[in-house]
Amino acid sequence: MKKVSRKKQNSIARYFRETMGELRKVNWPTRHQATQLTLIVLVVIGFTSVLLGAMDLLFSRLFAFLITLGG
Repeated sequence: MKKVSRKKQNSIARYFRETMGELRKVNWPTRHQATQLTLIVLVVIGFTSVLLGAMDLLFSRLFAFLITLGG
């Protein structure tokens, strides 16, 4: 099994210490803000899904119609 050098151990420990320090600085959203933003994202996803589904249906029928005209 490989031995990890002392310098490598220190750099790994320093990385995790600095990461935890940065995470403490983050301005986390409140539960209300997180819920509100999640709902906005879900509504936008739903709207986009319906729009893309409608466009897909429209174009597939249009192309099917054009193929029957040419064939």
